[in-house]
Amino acid sequence: MNITIAFSLVVITLISMLSLTAEANTGLIIGKKATVDGSIIIARNEDYEVNNWNKYQVYRPKVTTTTKQWLLGNGLVVPMPPNLYAYSAMPDWNADTLAHQGKYFEERGINQFNVAVSATTSVDINQQALAADPLVKNGVVEAIIPTLILPQAKTAKQGVELLGRYIEQYGAGEGNSLYIADINQAWLMEIGSGHHWIAVKVPDDSYAMLANGLRIHGINLHSKNVLHSKGLFEFVLQHKLLAHPQQADFNFAKAFGVIGDTANVDREWLGQQILSRSVGQQVRQLQYPLFMKPDTKISLSNVVSVLSATYENTALAHSGDRPIRVDRQIESHIIQLRPNMPAPFQGVIWQSYGILSESILIPLYATLHDFPPAYKTGTDEYSDDSAYWQFRSLTTLATTHPIKYLSFINNNWQRAQHKIYQTFANTDKRLISLYQQDPTAAVKASTEYSTRQLNQMLMLAKKMRYRIMTDLTKSTENGYSSSNYMSIISI
Repeated sequence: MNITIAFSLVVITLISMLSLTAEANTGLIIGKKATVDGSIIIARNEDYEVNNWNKYQVYRPKVTTTTKQWLLGNGLVVPMPPNLYAYSAMPDWNADTLAHQGKYFEERGINQFNVAVSATTSVDINQQALAADPLVKNGVVEAIIPTLILPQAKTAKQGVELLGRYIEQYGAGEGNSLYIADINQAWLMEIGSGHHWIAVKVPDDSYAMLANGLRIHGINLHSKNVLHSKGLFEFVLQHKLLAHPQQADFNFAKAFGVIGDTANVDREWLGQQILSRSVGQQVRQLQYPLFMKPDTKISLSNVVSVLSATYENTALAHSGDRPIRVDRQIESHIIQLRPNMPAPFQGVIWQSYGILSESILIPLYATLHDFPPAYKTGTDEYSDDSAYWQFRSLTTLATTHPIKYLSFINNNWQRAQHKIYQTFANTDKRLISLYQQDPTAAVKASTEYSTRQLNQMLMLAKKMRYRIMTDLTKSTENGYSSSNYMSIISI
């Protein structure tokens, strides 16, 4: 193979990998007056460029530090805070190897103050914005955002402001959209260049549907519900990133992003079609409304429907290329922040492994500080002792006979999920009562409940895998004729 052809193949391969990463993840942020129970919700699918990517469950305890500098996983160095708050996270299986203990790609979590972060949905930045303010090597990137913010933020707004200062001082290494929330408010934050960012508070009665494009537009830069980098409007004016920029109707997405990409707007339309069907929006608009009110208040099962959606039976059934549900989904999380619960139980992460539509959501109270061994082990190669692989392998096995095995898996998960919803509601009631009498006992009861669900759902996944493997093995049997059988048993 000559050098030119070889080089071309390498370039094509890299472009392909980058495009897969750029199309990764779909998310949803919901205000507290738009949900059935008054909780704030931030939710996201974590998609990846390969199907086999193990994730661990971890808890980082609070720490009093003595070192002066903090080396993050991607090489960014910032001053070390004197105190780091406790938080939960879900890093990649090889985080310690790649990042030298840098806690790489922790993805999502809740800290001791019930501040939650989900990071990120990757976004593309347009060439004009990149030329005006290039990305910074070793700057702020998805891989370190939860690690950087969760140990420091006492409120969602403080988390936004803190990350904004880091971006302005140290630069950003990639474009991103991320979600930060507490029990009072939720924020959508977007990074559009090396040093410019914007964040907007999600209205209590609305939701934001998010794919892999910048979304913030139609906002007033002077609103108390909007935060942004210093000199943002002047920068857009100076570099002519918008033809007619207006501070009272600012379009950050158009100034810094790539609008109208069908891989993104199709998913935005799909999510809004599910939750606000009455609006009757046309497909493939350049930009969809940033915030919308749902037709009815949103439940957990509604969020699952959005994060599992395909274009089947929609106007995009024959033309939608990138659905929300993809085989490259490695985990999904729905984080609830519930002001009506006692503080220790306000934060709950509903966690699934593998592809959400063929998996189950397990409720993890923020009080949970340790996890069963199976949720803390494994690599990118299949192993029986890894929880991730037990859940993910079910979809893999089901592809051998989708009609038969997907129905089997989904029926089992649906029954189990319904039971979990019931037991979780009952546990909440018990915790409220018990917390008034004995807070320590209530916290213990909440952790025992989540641990029990982790173990029980892992056992159910194993049982289903055994059943499918047994059935597959039987299906390969070659039947014997009567004469063959008689000759065998007479030996």
